[in-house]
Amino acid sequence: MANMAAPPDPLLRAAAEARGRSAELRVAERLVEEGWRVLDHRARTAAGEIDLVAERQGVLAFIEVKARATLVDAAYALGARQRHRLMAAAEIWLASHPGHGEHGIRFDVMLTDAQGGMRRIADAFRLGD
Repeated sequence: MANMAAPPDPLLRAAAEARGRSAELRVAERLVEEGWRVLDHRARTAAGEIDLVAERQGVLAFIEVKARATLVDAAYALGARQRHRLMAAAEIWLASHPGHGEHGIRFDVMLTDAQGGMRRIADAFRLGD
């Protein structure tokens, strides 16, 4: 018989969700401090959710937030499937919010760790990757 994984513990899932929400709020605050205007937070589309959408000087950024124990762990947390989901969600978001990104569109990943550290990977991937 195949080894079946145990279902996720609801308490662990709730704790992870709370850490993710907290990280998203910290990232949004940092973006505002850096002069970005946060246009959307936890934007839901048919293709999935976008953590943050922000714009600065005509550049539109779709931002995936990854919170893990270390920045290295966070950096490895975004796989190809998630990148494709984020790109599809971004296309849907753009279709319903025309007029943004006149100077370009990019996908950023914001990494956060348990000690409050934060690092941005700007333009981490592009449509078609």
